[in-house]
Amino acid sequence: MPFLCLLKILNMDLKEIQALIKFVSTAGVDEVEINRKDFKLVIKKNAVQVTAVSPVAIPQQIAVPSAMPAPAVAAAPAAPASKTDNLITIKSPMVGTFYRSSNPDTPAFVNVGDEVKSGKVVCIIEAMKLFNEIESEVSGRIVKVLVENATPVEYDQPLFLVEPA
Repeated sequence: MPFLCLLKILNMDLKEIQALIKFVSTAGVDEVEINRKDFKLVIKKNAVQVTAVSPVAIPQQIAVPSAMPAPAVAAAPAAPASKTDNLITIKSPMVGTFYRSSNPDTPAFVNVGDEVKSGKVVCIIEAMKLFNEIESEVSGRIVKVLVENATPVEYDQPLFLVEPA
C-alpha cells in the first residue's frame, strides 16, 4: 500500500506527521502517541528514531527485507577481538538509505580518523522521503565506516566503529 494512501486512511496528511516529528525532536519530549479508533501512531525519540505503528499497513512498509546489508553485517566483526573490544558501534535507528553527506557535492559528515562528540551528525538516513540526521551518542574517533554511501540499511545495523575518547 503506498504511503499516501495510508495517510488518507489514517486521515492525516504528511505535513501533520512531519510537524509531530519536528515537535518530538525540538520540544524535549521523548514520545508522542496518538490513538484513534482505527490506528495508533507512536513517535519515539531515541537519537533520531521515528516509529509509526498501524494494525494494517505500516508494518508492511517497515518490514521490507533488503538483501544488500546482510553480508556487510556478517563481515564487519571479522577483525580480531582484541582490536574491537574497546570500540563502540553507532547503529542505524531505522530502515532506510544511508548517506555520508547531505548532498553529493558536499564532503562526508565524518571520515575515518575524525573526532566526534556526542550530538554530532555522522550521517543521514532517508526513510519514506524524510532525511533523518543521525547523531553520535558517544565521543571518540571514527575507526571504521561499515556502510557504503547510498546503500540500504536495516534497523540496528552497525554503521560506524568509534574508539571512545
